[in-house]
This record gives sequence, structure tokens and C-alpha cells, in this order.
Amino acid sequence: METASNSSGFQVTQLTAINVAKTVTILCLIALALIYGINDYRQVIYLCLHIGYCLWWLLEQWLFPQRRQQLFTEKIGMPVFILVILFVGIFYCLPGYLAFTNSNPISYWSVAIALPLYIFGSLINTGADVQKMTAKSKENSLVKDGIWRSVRHVNYLGDLMRYTSFSVIAGNLWAFALPGIIILLYLQRINEKEQTMAAKYPEFVAYQQKSSRLIPWIW
Repeated sequence: METASNSSGFQVTQLTAINVAKTVTILCLIALALIYGINDYRQVIYLCLHIGYCLWWLLEQWLFPQRRQQLFTEKIGMPVFILVILFVGIFYCLPGYLAFTNSNPISYWSVAIALPLYIFGSLINTGADVQKMTAKSKENSLVKDGIWRSVRHVNYLGDLMRYTSFSVIAGNLWAFALPGIIILLYLQRINEKEQTMAAKYPEFVAYQQKSSRLIPWIW
């Protein structure tokens, strides 16, 4: 019996859906700028960080085309596609909306916290992805050295740092709902990956014992 997604005839990869969602995010942020205007450096910094991240996500696949064969390759139908657009494309703009509706001038402390989070988070996330992608293209072995040496899901750590920087710039506690929900999703994926890797790689147990799951030296 065919699933609803198969019978509809509409199928794309998860990566395609995320790419469309990132484009929607860019358009939403531009729309916020046009609607609310630029009143402070808060909005300028936010646009630079979030749109810059979305553009890098799209550009990275052109620079490293093999990622398209390794990342989010599962096929999805129209209902899931719409859900991805609503969640990744629109809900991810929540800190942006709060940044544009925040009339208070941004503090130096907010900038001093957010920029390192964004810069180091981006470097960690991209570095981890590139190292794993390069290693996987050469041999199908467990990646446990380099940036992966101390944290088993270091790419997720970098991603969370980046999204937290958006919330700091927004200057509203509600903005932290985004990284909060993302970390809940990541915890589920981490548990699934831990089980998969333990079954696939005999050396994974030893790797677990000398590394942290997500937060260095803590958990």
C-alpha cells in the first residue's frame, strides 16, 4: 500500500526542503526589515548574522557538493515539506521578529556575548562537518579525532551556539525558545545516533568513555 506522500507524487529530499526553508527565512527577515525598519544596530547585526548563516548554508553545498549525497538524503512528501517550511523557514525567524520589535538599544554586553558565540559556533559547526565529510569520503570509519576528539556531537554544539547568538541579539527571553526547542530535537537525534554508532563501530564504546556527548567536560 502506498503512503500518502508516495501517492501524491510529490517527493523531495529533506535537504531540498531545508534549502527552500533557508530561502524563506531570508525573505522573511528582509520583510521584517521593510515592515519595521532599521532603528538600531540590533537589527543590523541580526540581519548580518542570520542571513549570513542562511547564505553560508546554501553556499556550502556548492563548495562541497558531496554534502548533498551525505546530508538529509531521505525523501519526504508534501505534508513534511510544508512542516519543514513552517518550522525551519518561519519559526526560526522568531528571534528576528523579536529583534525588530525591540525598541531598546542593544548593549555592548549583548554584542560582546553574541559575536563570539556566532563566530566560534560557525567555525566549530563547519569545521566538524568538513572533517567528517572528508574522512567519510576516504574511509568508512568512526571520526573521533581532531575537532571530534572531546565532543561526540560537536557539530550540534556549534549549531546551538550560533542559534543562541541570534537570541542574545534579539534581547528578549522569548527568543531563547528557538535554541531551547532545537536542543530538544538534537537530544532525540543524539540518542538515536549514539545507538546507531554503537552498533556500527566496535570502538565507539571506548570513544564514549573518553569524550562528552554535547557539552565539553560536562555532558
